[in-house]
Amino acid sequence: MDDTPDRTETRAELLPEEQAVDSADPEAQAREVLRDSDRRTEHPEATLGRRRPEDTV
Repeated sequence: MDDTPDRTETRAELLPEEQAVDSADPEAQAREVLRDSDRRTEHPEATLGRRRPEDTV
């Protein structure tokens, strides 16, 4: 997927649960969330396995 600044900037607006814990770098956090989302979209079979707690951090 594309990694346009607009996409990152839009996602960098923290969700209420993210605001509750704050973020030192919302844009870096947004880029990682989008990157993870893209991986899951492009390779859904990789997400079918059992996840470990450390995978969700």
